[in-house]
Amino acid sequence: MELEAIPGVGEKTAEALRALDDPEATVASGDVAAIARAPGVNEARAVRVARGAIRNRHDDAGRVLATDRAREVYRDALGLLQERAVTDYGEKRLETFYPSASPSRVAEVQAFAADAIEREPDPAVLDALAGVEPLTDPPTVRVRERCLATADAERYAEAEAAVPELSVETVEDTHDIAELARSYATVIVLDEAFAGMDVEGDVHVRPDALESPAETVPERLLAFFAANRDRLEAAITVHEAAADAGTPITADGDADGDPAADLEALRDALSRLDEDATIVGDTELTRLTDAVADLDAAVATAESVADDRLREAIRERDVTIEGTDFLSLVEQGARVDSLLDRELADEYDEAMERAREHLVDALALKPAEADLAARVFGGDPTFPVEHDATAVSRLETELSATRDRRAARLKAELANDLAELRGPVETLVRDALELDVELAVSRFAREFDCVMPEVVDPGDGGGDGFHIEGGRSPLLDVAFDAVEPVDYAVSGPTLLSGVNSGGKTSTLDLVALVVVLAQMGMPVPAASARIERFEELHYYAKSQGTLDAGAFEATLRDFGDLVEGAAGRLVLVDELESITEPGASAKIIAGILEALDGQDATAVFVSHLAREIRAAATFDVAVDGIEAEGLVDGELRVNRSPRKGHLARSTPELIVEKLAEDRESDFYAKLLEKF
Repeated sequence: MELEAIPGVGEKTAEALRALDDPEATVASGDVAAIARAPGVNEARAVRVARGAIRNRHDDAGRVLATDRAREVYRDALGLLQERAVTDYGEKRLETFYPSASPSRVAEVQAFAADAIEREPDPAVLDALAGVEPLTDPPTVRVRERCLATADAERYAEAEAAVPELSVETVEDTHDIAELARSYATVIVLDEAFAGMDVEGDVHVRPDALESPAETVPERLLAFFAANRDRLEAAITVHEAAADAGTPITADGDADGDPAADLEALRDALSRLDEDATIVGDTELTRLTDAVADLDAAVATAESVADDRLREAIRERDVTIEGTDFLSLVEQGARVDSLLDRELADEYDEAMERAREHLVDALALKPAEADLAARVFGGDPTFPVEHDATAVSRLETELSATRDRRAARLKAELANDLAELRGPVETLVRDALELDVELAVSRFAREFDCVMPEVVDPGDGGGDGFHIEGGRSPLLDVAFDAVEPVDYAVSGPTLLSGVNSGGKTSTLDLVALVVVLAQMGMPVPAASARIERFEELHYYAKSQGTLDAGAFEATLRDFGDLVEGAAGRLVLVDELESITEPGASAKIIAGILEALDGQDATAVFVSHLAREIRAAATFDVAVDGIEAEGLVDGELRVNRSPRKGHLARSTPELIVEKLAEDRESDFYAKLLEKF
């Protein structure tokens, strides 16, 4: 797929999309979140790109929604679906569904929707979906204890681009590498020419290091999983809840019903990773990390332990100089080392031993580390006790190096495990998010008693137009359960008559909604529906009063363009006569219906001028009527389903009829005869 061939994708957007790993496949998938990872492409733009790719794939260049009112109905229909999505992704993904005149696109979505409505919207699954979001790419992490080294300028540039997390150093010989080994915990040499060298330190010659980033810089993979930990755990819960509900989410239609990733392996790997991408759960690494962090405090406490022991010994010991005088001399600067050597040698040694023991115990040091710790307290006797700063620094260096080596090994091991899950978790999360889209469709279908409609090609048997049975609009301002079902079928130009407030406009809205949903490939709120696949939907809402000359001319121009347009249209017009005088309106509507009658168009014109329009038309105009059964306590009782071939009586006629029946007056009887 040529990216620039996608409608709405220009050169700049195409360039941004090429930054994706597999731009053509990603765009073709319709995965809004994946497309939005392209630099500078937000979710709204990603939706347009995905929709453009769909149109390109189905050679779908047409626009079914031809008027503002038609587009409003689509937005209302889309809103009903989006309200039933749990995730932001689900709402955006639903925007990629649109009314299409392409038979392949309608069939594609119908297959998706038919499967979707079979899914049971289990509450546990819906709750789990609330925590699922598209995976995110964390910012680049900087790793300072490891570096890459090379003597080749091209290799240097390649390394900087491929592994921005590590410093890349230039070297000329083994001496340079040895210098780096003194500054970095680990040095990875990229040039095979240095293989076999003998350099002190953690130095590895790995010419393939750039091809295996999980091993070279495991922090990259760990940062990705750490940043997405909550999302991944939520996705795991969604898959498990779906399986418990008996509708498992399969990866690419896996016949075994297995998710894309091994959930237990993923959960185990995540349990070994903290939110800041550090390794957790390893007792030895925890010991070393704590030892480095607590070293200074432990040394200070050990000094206090030794000082306390010496104070106790001084106060209790019968020495030549009384204890209190001894302390006074010490405070005045007497030679403490000679006094301690002469009078308290054993006690001093015991105090030093206690300090060493405390340091070893406090830091949980191992024997080799304890040997280094023993050097922290020694040398000439002093009071208060003083530690050997050089020995502390050496102990800290050794503990830090041991910690870093272990952390690097554990990171590499975990990254190696996670590398096998990197691709599958993308699918795992995408499948969970797509489940939200399916469940939104299922919830919509269940809440509004929907059925999959039959969408047929024009003239494909059974007549053109639309045939709706038991249709109920969820857009009315009443509870859906209270909506009366409507049966209505039209083929060709038709007038719809009826009493005021009898439901003519809501019938047009129902027809428009059913057609829009059907050509989106979605279920429709009806007991059954057969819809012609219309090329365009022209819906004109009721005008708010008589138009001035300029607006009237513009409206006529619109209808002139309409009747000269492509075949296979559905035209819905609500009381066009309100734009001008009734006599002129009847003639104009008759002329429009005549033009539509000569084309392959289906039309429903709501009008109170059915008699006048029929008289002005040069063909036998079909007239349907929403019939009022009468007035009950001043309220209309209406049969909401239009009656075929019937000119419905108006509200004034019904009122006159009621008065003629209720009152003995020739006036009302004669008035009724005029209708």
